[in-house]
Amino acid sequence: MQIDFYHLTSPLDRVLPRIAERVVQTGGRLLIVAEPEEQRVSLDRLLWSYAPESFLPHAQAGSNDDTAQPILIAQDIQETAPANAARNVAVVDGRWRDLILTFDRGFHLFDDEAIQEARLAWKALADRDGVERRYWKQNDSGRWEQAA
Repeated sequence: MQIDFYHLTSPLDRVLPRIAERVVQTGGRLLIVAEPEEQRVSLDRLLWSYAPESFLPHAQAGSNDDTAQPILIAQDIQETAPANAARNVAVVDGRWRDLILTFDRGFHLFDDEAIQEARLAWKALADRDGVERRYWKQNDSGRWEQAA
């Protein structure tokens, strides 16, 4: 299980679509988790329109045939597997959830407001067997670098 911690210093709408693209291009499925409804609505619009040359098929959980969606946007992680059978999860509201660990790969995206909670999650995972942690930050030119 790999967890990628992304400390956002640029807007989420510049980061999340690229992650989603990579997951889908490799044949994977993604669950995107955001508790606030307005954030889920915004993410839905973003994935339809973030780049004119791209198309990221997706839906909000419960609105379409969830099982057919490569990307599913949900309010939270459930105890059962997501309806789209995603093995990748991106938590974008900054709130850590231990259920991230039930996936093969997790992306925990957070900004400065949620950095304390992210640090606690990072430390709590230090001694977990089978968990590989990576911490990503942006350099001065805006490129992502692995910092830990």
